[in-house]
Amino acid sequence: MFFMLLIETGMRKGEATALQWTDIDLKNGRIDINKSLDFQPDKPEEIFGDPKTYRSTRTITIRQSVINDLKFHQKYQNQNKLALKDHYNHELNLVLCRNDGGHMPKSSLFNAFERILKRAGIPRIPIHSLRHTHAVLLLEAGDDIKYIQKRLGHGSMQITSDVYAHISDKIESDSLSRFDDHMNKINE
Repeated sequence: MFFMLLIETGMRKGEATALQWTDIDLKNGRIDINKSLDFQPDKPEEIFGDPKTYRSTRTITIRQSVINDLKFHQKYQNQNKLALKDHYNHELNLVLCRNDGGHMPKSSLFNAFERILKRAGIPRIPIHSLRHTHAVLLLEAGDDIKYIQKRLGHGSMQITSDVYAHISDKIESDSLSRFDDHMNKINE
């Protein structure tokens, strides 16, 4: 669920691990990104921190398939809550957590990601690459760079443009194809 959510939303790993069920509106398909998880807080009550930047606080929309996956995940989590009762960490209310409701250690995420990559025959890449994958997929789908900037929570469109505009050959090919179609219509 964690890795799928990163690809589908472009969230940073700290933003995704800090998600609480109160941050998700399954009815309207929205996620409020308003905090980040500190994997090694000095005090337990300091587990949640501010997002990376001011613009990182945002609301993003999600596809119906993600809503369905989250609903299924919520049912699974509710079964754990019932089975573990008082041994479940109810107060955190985390979406992406261990079976007991506690936050996932960073090492567990990295190890799980490495195992997935190895099984898929993909060379080692950082988890943050899933955020980049999301942005490239949006660009390839023809989304506007301003929309992508807001979705990723970048401070400026220039940052987004500098990082992603040159990435995909498909973007250039599709752009040229659209321009060609447009010019052919004009010349008719």
